[in-house]
Amino acid sequence: MTLQILLIEDNPDHIELVQRAFEQGNHLLVVVASLAEARQRLDEQSFDLIICDLLLPDGRGDELLVTDADGLTLPVVLMTGYGDERAAVSALKAGALDYVAKTPATLLDLPHIAERALRERRLIIERQQAEQALRRSERLFRAMIERSSDAISIVDRDGFIRYTSPSTQTLLGHPTEGFLTQPVEGFAFIHPADRERVQRLFFDIIQQSGASAMVEFRARHANGGWRWIEATASNWLDDPAVQGVIVNYRDITERKLMELRLQHGVLHDALTGLPNRVLLSNRLGQVIKRSQRNPQYHFAVLFLDLDHFKVINDSFGHPVGDRFLVTAASRLHRCLRSTDTCARLGGDEFVILLDDIHSLDAVVQVARRIIQQLSLPVEIDAQMLHSSVSIGIVFGSAEYNDPAEVLRDADIAMYRAKASGKSRYEVFHPAMREAAQARLALENELRRAVAQGEFIVYYQPIVNISSGELIGFEALVRWQHPTRGILTPAAFLDVAEEVGLGDAIGWQVLEHVCRQLATWQHSFPHAAHLSVSVNLSARQFMQPELYVRIVQLLTQYNIPPNCLKLELTESALMEYSQEAAAVLARLRSYGIQIAIDDFGVGYSSLSYLIQLPIDQIKFIIQLDQAHHSQAIVRAIVNLARSLDLEVVAEGLETTEQVDRMRTVGCHYGQGYLLGYPLPAAEAIRLLQGGE
Repeated sequence: MTLQILLIEDNPDHIELVQRAFEQGNHLLVVVASLAEARQRLDEQSFDLIICDLLLPDGRGDELLVTDADGLTLPVVLMTGYGDERAAVSALKAGALDYVAKTPATLLDLPHIAERALRERRLIIERQQAEQALRRSERLFRAMIERSSDAISIVDRDGFIRYTSPSTQTLLGHPTEGFLTQPVEGFAFIHPADRERVQRLFFDIIQQSGASAMVEFRARHANGGWRWIEATASNWLDDPAVQGVIVNYRDITERKLMELRLQHGVLHDALTGLPNRVLLSNRLGQVIKRSQRNPQYHFAVLFLDLDHFKVINDSFGHPVGDRFLVTAASRLHRCLRSTDTCARLGGDEFVILLDDIHSLDAVVQVARRIIQQLSLPVEIDAQMLHSSVSIGIVFGSAEYNDPAEVLRDADIAMYRAKASGKSRYEVFHPAMREAAQARLALENELRRAVAQGEFIVYYQPIVNISSGELIGFEALVRWQHPTRGILTPAAFLDVAEEVGLGDAIGWQVLEHVCRQLATWQHSFPHAAHLSVSVNLSARQFMQPELYVRIVQLLTQYNIPPNCLKLELTESALMEYSQEAAAVLARLRSYGIQIAIDDFGVGYSSLSYLIQLPIDQIKFIIQLDQAHHSQAIVRAIVNLARSLDLEVVAEGLETTEQVDRMRTVGCHYGQGYLLGYPLPAAEAIRLLQGGE
């Protein structure tokens, strides 16, 4: 027999997985993408099973949980995403046969789930048929209940069991004879916590002819364990054929356990078993209300982030990272009292709620204990893994009204701890919030500035310090802020790099430079030999498309490659030393010049000067240049000359510094004495003066 299955799903990937799952077997799968199409199909034909996504473009899948003329709910199996577990539980109570949390594995397992759901459907139909048969006659009633998989009992007006079906023994393991003539109030096998409720419900039903009610309770099985029972009691005392209360009951232990697991999953982290954000917010809300009622009551929140955890994840893989997190969670739990809450928000972020803590000193003691515990190495698969933790502290008081406010401030303090060197704690102060808000505002403004092209380029002259001849410029980015005016990189570049906007700004600068070079070379033929130096960050330098994009820009604006000089810091080159040589060689072979910026500030490794294709080194002159420092400069200049490299002295601000550079043989320089960074319009005057 071919099973007719209706699939209601709007995600093509999920449809493909379900279709693949049902390729084998005797199934006919009809696919629709909306509730409207599904209802039209259901009007046209009947289906053995409906598999439906919970959330659809025109409604919710649980809208199909309606009963037909026979009182049967449509045979629906719901598919949900993670986070919809509560809706799934509601759907099960409303009559859904089952539900599936959508993952590739569960979608491919749908044939087995469908088989189980159809078996459950058949059991439901059997039970309803049995109940209908009971109403026709007592003889038919008895015949059906003897064969029912559910247990059925008849209780008389005085509360004594007059009949119980053989399924009772299957359900609870007790012989049916043991139930006969027992009064309801003597049901010792019902859980003590549920017994009074069951008795009260039963005696309420006796008082109302035709009344019916359902109750769930725990009953002790003959093997000693507790089983969840769902019982439906109906008052048939006035029916001459029955003269009793019919109790239909079945084992729902698996469903109840599943509901409890779902409820636990909604409130707890799957990896560590700790409370999650939902449960934490609930408890935070309670302590906030308590602090508002009682001025003497205080709480504290510690926001934790593991330092260097990304290195562990990237180096050893997520399974090892997960085991590390579980160990960290266990250590955190040992640092706390039983009244405290330790929650995991996700990733390597944890939050601790200290309930009824009397002083900030006590909170700090907890923070120090946590820092000490989490600094200890963790051994996983014979590897000793090391991390530390940065902690932000909020000492709670009645000023807070919302859990999100507390978490926000603790998070701000935690980031201050990270910025201050990690493996430490910081106590929140309102000034931190103002700084964080200013930082966020700057991030948003930077995103707008990148989108609207608000970055411009200033050009600082580089000259021959002997002749005064202009030999080129260094391109320096400026932000033409709509309200704050021209901003230097110190005001925004670090933040731009942190939020991932540095590359976009760098490419805008490169395009500005190429466009400006094209304009200058067209207007001033004598300036064809001039070069413009552009700084590249380490991240931009290692972009796979770096070479192609630069060549495209030079070609687009018809710029000779030797007019562009790319400046990189020593740290950028050393960070990517393995890859740097190949990238630089390719750029240089095209004709682009390469310069090392801030030479002597970083690693100052002389080996890479020989190994890497470099044209120029630049170093910064200090205002208080001492004699021994001048000897170092002389050594740098002599080394560069022996390697046939140009040397540029940066930061020249006094005539004495310029004279010193001439003395040691440094030919080129830049600095405020030789020329300030100029907008393009003013830099033109220097070019005009050279005609």
